[in-house]
Amino acid sequence: MMPGRLQMGLIAMSERDLRRIEVLSKVAGGRMTTVSAAHVLDLSERQVRRLLERIRTGGAASIRHKAIGRPSNNRISDGVRNYAMMLVRERYADFGPTLATEKLAERDGLRVSRETVRGWMSEAGLWLSRKQRRTFHQPRLRREAYGELVQIDGSEHRWFEDRGPPCSLLVFVDDATGRLMQLRFVRSESAFTYFEALDLYLQRHGAPIAFYSDKHSVFRVAKKDARGGQGMTQFGRALCELNIEILCANSSQAKGRVERMNRTLQDRLVKELRLAGIDDMEAGNAFLPGFMEDYNRRFAVVPARPDDLHRPINLGPDRLAEILCKREQRYVGAQLAFSFERKRIMLQETDVTRGLVGRYVETYAYADGRLEVRWKGYSLPYTVFDKDQRVTHAAITENKRLGDVLAYIKERQDQQSKPDVKTNSEKIGYKPRGRKPGPRTDYMNDPAIIARHEKALLRQQAAE
Repeated sequence: MMPGRLQMGLIAMSERDLRRIEVLSKVAGGRMTTVSAAHVLDLSERQVRRLLERIRTGGAASIRHKAIGRPSNNRISDGVRNYAMMLVRERYADFGPTLATEKLAERDGLRVSRETVRGWMSEAGLWLSRKQRRTFHQPRLRREAYGELVQIDGSEHRWFEDRGPPCSLLVFVDDATGRLMQLRFVRSESAFTYFEALDLYLQRHGAPIAFYSDKHSVFRVAKKDARGGQGMTQFGRALCELNIEILCANSSQAKGRVERMNRTLQDRLVKELRLAGIDDMEAGNAFLPGFMEDYNRRFAVVPARPDDLHRPINLGPDRLAEILCKREQRYVGAQLAFSFERKRIMLQETDVTRGLVGRYVETYAYADGRLEVRWKGYSLPYTVFDKDQRVTHAAITENKRLGDVLAYIKERQDQQSKPDVKTNSEKIGYKPRGRKPGPRTDYMNDPAIIARHEKALLRQQAAE
């Protein structure tokens, strides 16, 4: 550095320090008194004089705190940090900061705060903050034509508030127009309830190009190694026969139109039902067509293309019922019997059924409880050997069907008679002697007992 020339550089200062320099420069220039400066800076007069002396000797940069830029006196040494991060990389690389902190203390005797470990793991790239983990879902444009894509979902809610039990509402929304296509109150989401809603949809609108749903087990086979069903559910098989595609969204945001519709209905429809005094599903389903018509008139939008892609269903009622049912194959054993939903189905012996041992028959289960057994389109007579309709012990139950299953269990429990449990006394044949309740008789003071005792003593003395 050349003599007489100052070294220039940038010094980072806080807003508080800049404010102090401004006020103290006025004091040094005689434009403000020390008392006024102390009042403005909220300092004592003695501290103001100290700061003035520091500026005169060291310049404006000396107003900064002496500890700025220095390591903390409580700073953890680099050796401890490196040792902790070595343990985290070797043993706890996929742990969160909280669990990693606990295990460092429990297993390795290294006690460090959770936030310190969080900072170390973030700097090492082993942990991402919630902001860094956040994902963004780009909005999807509406489909261009009416009936091209229909989003479907079920919403469990207290639709009748405290006036009735909770239930689920099946919602069908057209993606191009935002129109409510079908609403249906049901006890819970199941294949039969969706069959019922689909039947009403087809009769009113026809068949759309595709349905867009979530990954509920009604629409998608959850087990990759499922043995039956050809990789599709009963609802998927019915849509395949109707030439309707089913698409499953990978996230709830992907089918945001029907999700937002559920939120709107949980506000608007609940209040409409309250004003109408409706408190059960039957009255609610009768109210829904008028509600849909009014809602669509207010909020439906015009599609980009005027085409209606719905196709007419040219099927008879019986044929449509055969499609909208549960169809499964069952193996016929040596006794012309097979199991079906905890029942034993016994085929009546005929010329046709005698040759079905070791073969598969097809069952048709309808929503009204009817069961039909067929082989090559021929209906087979049968009898039910064992009617055991209990829920399987420890059965796996989905969250959306839990309420319906619990209601069914309670109904079956109320129908069962209480077992006659005998006590141990009844088992050994003990019969009470009819003694009256209350304190027992004092035989020592009973006159009859005393008289018999004295008579026995007299006979004993006479014999002696």
